[in-house]
Amino acid sequence: MFIVRNTIQSDLEDLFDLSKQALLLNLPQDKQVIKRKIEESISSFKSPNQDISKNHFIFCLEDTSTNKVLGVSMIHGKHGTENKPHFYLTVGNEKRSSETLNKNYQHETLKFGFEPNGYTEIGGLVLDRNYRGHPDKLGKLLSLSRFLFIAENKKLFTKQIHSELMPPLTSEGSSLLWEAIGRKFFQMEYWEADQLSQTNKEFILNLFPQETIYTKLLPEAAKASIGKVGPDTLPVKKMLEKIGFKYTNEVDPFDGGPHYRANIDDISVINDSKHIDIVIKEESIKANSISCLTGSSCLEFTATYSQFDKSNNQCFINSSFNNKIILNKEKSRTFLL
Repeated sequence: MFIVRNTIQSDLEDLFDLSKQALLLNLPQDKQVIKRKIEESISSFKSPNQDISKNHFIFCLEDTSTNKVLGVSMIHGKHGTENKPHFYLTVGNEKRSSETLNKNYQHETLKFGFEPNGYTEIGGLVLDRNYRGHPDKLGKLLSLSRFLFIAENKKLFTKQIHSELMPPLTSEGSSLLWEAIGRKFFQMEYWEADQLSQTNKEFILNLFPQETIYTKLLPEAAKASIGKVGPDTLPVKKMLEKIGFKYTNEVDPFDGGPHYRANIDDISVINDSKHIDIVIKEESIKANSISCLTGSSCLEFTATYSQFDKSNNQCFINSSFNNKIILNKEKSRTFLL
């Protein structure tokens, strides 16, 4: 059986193994950094900070038969503050015309911007490559369960939920847009700049070109990559669009990856989920919903696939789930798939 739960200290080795399968700043190949992130997450679940930008929640997908973590996903309470703004490039169009030549043109443009009062951000999703394409659709469980957590704890999150998707990268792990723009102004490698931006954003504000950038002046491959996602990210993009997220016409200034956003109450998993009684079932279930169970504090969060019985307005979960949590029917939320 597979469950999603809040991270615990013993997840360190499994999360470090997962970090080797992805190039994510949220899950770097650095055991000490991952250890610190686990500790931050445990603190956020146990006693959320009133400054929601300091809350970082890590969710782990566990195979209960082996107690091994197979995937991870995350929520940052607020990305974009006065001290660490959210940076972006607005993708727009500029019309130009000449009566003398009787010609009209429309040019695609990029314009640098920043937001000091940002958004709750979802990200950091990694599923063990050996379980991708699994018949139980583990990526969906890992991703959607986060929204049940948000639905149960709305006061910890902003009115809009934000997601930044990974663009196609080169075989060397760089970005075509970075090579066309970023490298020329920062004189450093893509991942070096991206990593530095996690702790220091001053250099972005002071070095990135502030005037309009015409994409026609960029190499064709770089231009074509703007707002696109890599093959591993395409399922995430489709899932976000299905549940209510929309492309904002903004992209990452470093790599051109698209930014998606949705109002918290327009996300189907949040808006359509409801509190339903949970019943333990000994025999196997035929899943058609996801149920999350929470205790009196955020610390006790667990989610799994469940079976919704419309006639009794109940959800069944497998009995092997029972030893992972203390059931609290008043805090049982379900979303029908």
